[in-house]
Amino acid sequence: MKHLLSAGDLSRDEANLILDTAEEMRSLADRPIKKLPALRGRTVVNLFFEDSTRTRISFEAAAKRLSADVINFSAKGSSVSKGESLKDTALTLQAMGADGVVCRHGSSGAPHLLAKSGWMTGSVVNAGDGTHEHPTQALLDAFTMRRHLGSLDGRRITIVGDVLHSRVARSNVLLLSTLGAEVTVVAPPTLLPVDMTSWPCATSYDLDGALAKTDAVMMLRVQRERMNDAFFPSAREYTRRYGLDRYRMAQLPDEAIVLHPGPMNRGMEISADVADSTRSVIVEQVTNGVAIRMAVLYLLLSGSNEEEQTA
Repeated sequence: MKHLLSAGDLSRDEANLILDTAEEMRSLADRPIKKLPALRGRTVVNLFFEDSTRTRISFEAAAKRLSADVINFSAKGSSVSKGESLKDTALTLQAMGADGVVCRHGSSGAPHLLAKSGWMTGSVVNAGDGTHEHPTQALLDAFTMRRHLGSLDGRRITIVGDVLHSRVARSNVLLLSTLGAEVTVVAPPTLLPVDMTSWPCATSYDLDGALAKTDAVMMLRVQRERMNDAFFPSAREYTRRYGLDRYRMAQLPDEAIVLHPGPMNRGMEISADVADSTRSVIVEQVTNGVAIRMAVLYLLLSGSNEEEQTA
């Protein structure tokens, strides 16, 4: 792999390689010294045009634990606010010798443009582009499920909420189906894409009907910042129909787990007692996110490192 742009680009073997590598990286979290020299001398740039807490810090921690040099770029306070284009930003990073670029952008397709344009030679990782995809989030979700449920073959996964605006939902559907899971997407009709025939999943408008037979339920944040219209009557109505509270959690099978990509709207799509319950693996997802991103950076960048040393 040269880039990681879409969860749909990963074959089953490639996805399992990343998950297996992350399992090795995960063991570092329990060591007193959480460092590997794998990417020493490499430069990773976190190129973030949108606000982020978990993803940016997670990628930064991952690169530093692999001994890479990390440069954090935020659009706020940069020349982007003066009108600099994505192309000129990319050319600047290329001139500075960036080996890997982790890109989050509000426009769908921006990381693909960076990777395919020829403006830079480094590897590009999509850290979320508009409402399109977020492949490393899907990988860390699958990794978390695999640690709790074992093989995902035949497992029934339910994704609930604002699918229309969710890059996480699309990436999860693509990756989980590749790994053999049976995915059902539950949302009000107004928060589903118009045409989902190309999505390898089932759809439903009834959350209560899906819960009793699910092995893992993933709640999605209602992304009000991307909404230009009224997609549901009120927050209270949405919570009543599609929120996960302790009464709905009681309908889940005994071994089922609850996930959320974060940040959460507590009291809307998920109640506080469910988010903090023993079935919730939301905090564990953050820990696993560092391991997954270490695995991705290692697999993308360490190969070129070894080639240079051989040369």
